[in-house]
Amino acid sequence: MKSVTIIGGGESGVGAALLAKKHGLDVFVSDFGIISEQYKKELIDCNIPFEEGGHDFEKVLVTEVVVKSPGVPEHAPVLRMLKDKGRKVISEIEFGHLFFSGLTIAVTGSNGKTTTSGLLYHILKTAGLNVALGGNYGKSYARILAEETPDILVLEISSFQLDDIQTFKPNVAILLNITPDHLDRYEYKMANYVNSKFRIAMNQISSDTFIYNGDDPEIISKMKDFQGIQHQISITQKDYIQGISSKDGNEIFEISIKGRHNLFNARCAVEACRIIQLSEKSIGEGLSSFRNLPHRLESCGEINGVEFVNDSKATNVDSVFYALDAMTKPVVWIAGGTDKGNDYSVLFPLAAQKIKALVCLGLDNEKLKKSFKAFIPNIFETTKVSEAVEIGLKSATTGDVVLLSPACASFDLFKNYMDRGDQFKKEVKYAENRF
Repeated sequence: MKSVTIIGGGESGVGAALLAKKHGLDVFVSDFGIISEQYKKELIDCNIPFEEGGHDFEKVLVTEVVVKSPGVPEHAPVLRMLKDKGRKVISEIEFGHLFFSGLTIAVTGSNGKTTTSGLLYHILKTAGLNVALGGNYGKSYARILAEETPDILVLEISSFQLDDIQTFKPNVAILLNITPDHLDRYEYKMANYVNSKFRIAMNQISSDTFIYNGDDPEIISKMKDFQGIQHQISITQKDYIQGISSKDGNEIFEISIKGRHNLFNARCAVEACRIIQLSEKSIGEGLSSFRNLPHRLESCGEINGVEFVNDSKATNVDSVFYALDAMTKPVVWIAGGTDKGNDYSVLFPLAAQKIKALVCLGLDNEKLKKSFKAFIPNIFETTKVSEAVEIGLKSATTGDVVLLSPACASFDLFKNYMDRGDQFKKEVKYAENRF
């Protein structure tokens, strides 16, 4: 390989460009949109040629390999043209894999990827290992390899990133769950989405390990005809429902993160650590000292005995189910945003049991209101985070929790879920100072 074109000038694309430059390849970046100033500066500083605001097909065609950023849809005209011309198109994950010979632990699933990846990284880092974390969250796989030489890579991987792999093969693959999400990308066919997730293990061999959710119906159904590797580990609720114990059973590990779903996530992380021969002492120390990443059931303040929890990362119904399931106090629920075709029915029993008020934070709240009016006695609407916090505080009493867990994307009112969560935390802090 002597030349590579990168389609997409975001984190994945620029990371791939930096890695290509590091290895002396001729590299060109092409973005249909406008490249952010941050990434544009990096490309200029490294003398990497690029274009934005459209693709020059003649320039793009003069290459051996095309690396596609995960956000670029398969139906994009430039990709159709490249494939028609017989060009090799791979994902940034596949490109990074070509330059890494260390140990890889890859995590995918509809929910819990970031928490599990972050926990794994924390345990290994706390144990003193030379480990890096990236992929779908934080630094791209390729950027990590352009900047450092870790012995172990923990990767959070989305279905979009798996779609264009060819040889990528993690030593340990973890599949947490598969629930409906991003189906517009998969012709609205659940089977296509399931197949995409299972690509994480498709190249594994008998010396590799595939850890998966033994309770998930979509996974269990697919496993019946999955021609995968020999070393498979099914983790079911009975493995973690009473907590996570040391291998000899003499100690129950302390875990700071909330909820049954996070016990499962932690159980997967522990199994991965044991596979690579980490000591039980190091596993226990890492579990007890871990603090979850922001916007994931993040306790962010207490006012007059009312706890405020930021779960802005919960952008689908299943994430909200896990959040509500983890709550042990009466809930004032803040939800709403850009609906992704949500079916809220799975939440109805929890709503009737736990939620005393719903604060709809979005431009169009009709579906939320209609779905929950029979289960939640008090429903409010707002487009301002400050008002959502104020309504939440007025609706709650001492011992309650105000939970931001939106079930929707954030793009109607916010830049992204992080912006939504940061504004929520800021308003909670402001309210704390007032009371």
